[in-house]
Amino acid sequence: MKKKIKKMLIGFLVLMTLMILGIWGYMQHPIFGKAPSGERLERIQKSPNYRNGQFHNLTETPSLAEGYTMFGVFWDFLFTKYPNVVPLDSIPSVKPDWKNLDPDEDLLIWFGHSSYYIQLEGKKYLIDPVFSGNASPLAGTNRAFPGSEIATAADLPEIDYMLITHDHYDHLDHKTVIDLIPKVKKVITGLGVGAHLEHWGYAKEKITELDWNESLKLDDSIQIYAVPGRHFSGRTFKRNNTLWVSFVLETPKSKIFIGGDSGYDSHFKKIGEEFGPFDLAILENGQYDEKWKYIHFLPEEVVKVAQELKAKRFMPVHNSKFKLGNHPWDDPMKRVTVEADKQNASVLTPKIGEKIKLNDEKQVFERWWE
Repeated sequence: MKKKIKKMLIGFLVLMTLMILGIWGYMQHPIFGKAPSGERLERIQKSPNYRNGQFHNLTETPSLAEGYTMFGVFWDFLFTKYPNVVPLDSIPSVKPDWKNLDPDEDLLIWFGHSSYYIQLEGKKYLIDPVFSGNASPLAGTNRAFPGSEIATAADLPEIDYMLITHDHYDHLDHKTVIDLIPKVKKVITGLGVGAHLEHWGYAKEKITELDWNESLKLDDSIQIYAVPGRHFSGRTFKRNNTLWVSFVLETPKSKIFIGGDSGYDSHFKKIGEEFGPFDLAILENGQYDEKWKYIHFLPEEVVKVAQELKAKRFMPVHNSKFKLGNHPWDDPMKRVTVEADKQNASVLTPKIGEKIKLNDEKQVFERWWE
């Protein structure tokens, strides 16, 4: 009997060792990126937003709201079934006609979730592109909804500026950014994120990393500012070793707020006072839950933020492509448009792939999710 127990224990230890080695081996995959080091880390350590080995939000930001635990959230994820979290049919979308796109037209094309393309006053911008069809480091574990994949890196024209708001997998996609290397002239992102990009083959001189409240002059007439969000970062078990940002894009004729993931906080009112009014605010609206309300807007807060930014129009993103939260897939668009109507706020609701004419304030969009 003792020999049998001993054999079982040895077998269990061998199995655990093999599992640990397997996990460690997979964690060496390039998809996980690279932690900041050397000069990059030295610069990070000088940031007023970095202390005790990690970046911090402007105000105290718990991962979970009061009354919730990580164990409870994990248990809920494994055993609670929520209705209508993925669409029953293909998402309505439009395939952009890239070959006949007028390069001088001011426009925006949304690719679903938080990926979009902007043409503005002769420059081309690409924000948080995810074209691999998966928002996870494990292949096939978080597939894009049918109908939402309407673009690849090969489709796009040459990009003047690729903007990356933070390094989570649904915003910084390993395969996509590698495929885009030949097309991207310049990358602008938060402190530390450049370590991933260099590790994947981007030339150091192509990458500019900004701290909150830093700016970059793109040419004689265009300026971009990195401004705070209320979120977190990390591609491995270590959190907050890179910075999450939003952007203010200012040209002679336009001002656009390019929002990254965030929970509500007082800094939006300050941004509105300093930079507003905005012609357009692009705001995250999806994958929320009362459990993690401090790091993701609830839909009603999206409208409040648009108002505090003094935005003439706003566009809700971070929805309609991946399931990362527990709400019905169409809940973000239903709730945000109901609240926008209540507040008399102008909201843009294009289909994925549909062209937004940035100079046409009378352009009308269907409520396609209905």
